[in-house]
Amino acid sequence: MAELAADSQELLERGYMQYGCAHYKRRCRIRAPCCNEIFDCRHCHNETKNSIHLDQKERHEIPRHEVDKVICSLCGAEQEVRQECMNCGVCFGKYFCETCKLFDDDTSKKQYHCNGCGICRIGGREKFFHCHKCGCCYSAILKNGHPCIEGAMHHDCPVCFEYLFDSTNDVSVMPCGHTIHQSCLNAMRDHFQFACPLCSKSVCDMSKVWEKFDMEIAATPIPEPYQNKVVWILCNDCGKTSKVQYHVVAQKCLNCRSYNTRLIG
Repeated sequence: MAELAADSQELLERGYMQYGCAHYKRRCRIRAPCCNEIFDCRHCHNETKNSIHLDQKERHEIPRHEVDKVICSLCGAEQEVRQECMNCGVCFGKYFCETCKLFDDDTSKKQYHCNGCGICRIGGREKFFHCHKCGCCYSAILKNGHPCIEGAMHHDCPVCFEYLFDSTNDVSVMPCGHTIHQSCLNAMRDHFQFACPLCSKSVCDMSKVWEKFDMEIAATPIPEPYQNKVVWILCNDCGKTSKVQYHVVAQKCLNCRSYNTRLIG
């Protein structure tokens, strides 16, 4: 019995973290059901077959749940999807999801399968919850306080246009409830863009900025042609309309005191 246990452990560890690609450490490759070609993983397939360098008619992505053949990286045996090689017995990946056909030896990612999303996520099941209205897993920190937008994750990033639902890059939920890549949000801030590209609401606390606007407006006299000009504005932050004195710098919402406004009349 001890020898069998030792052999089993040896097969579990043989080639561990020695095979794979930039996306996953795994001991098998996949045969794509869409084009019948062999790739290290679905991301490798999509990067190759959905490249802008290909004719648009030839571009496609792999249907991940339809993968049904894998090739052992150690012995080369092709077989149906399973966690252990039917030929040499090696473990293809310490994490294995039969639904997603996902193998990964790097379990430090704390992978888990979310039935609500229908795909595997990383970060640890206990740290996330599935919001059925938004249609995705969010950090448990947001469970009782995030603004719900139906299907919020089932659209492209408003900056780089990558589909967010199964993106491998970190996604952030803005205060308005819309979603965006964290890196794209950081790039917006670096370029002094502080409004959601979808709804124009402020993406962070702007109170200090509005105080500077107050000081600038107080120090900027209104030119004579505009001294009696009154306009209607719509606040992008609170959605209220106000009738205010026009100023060449900006117009302040009378309801929430935001300067994130637009002229409507």
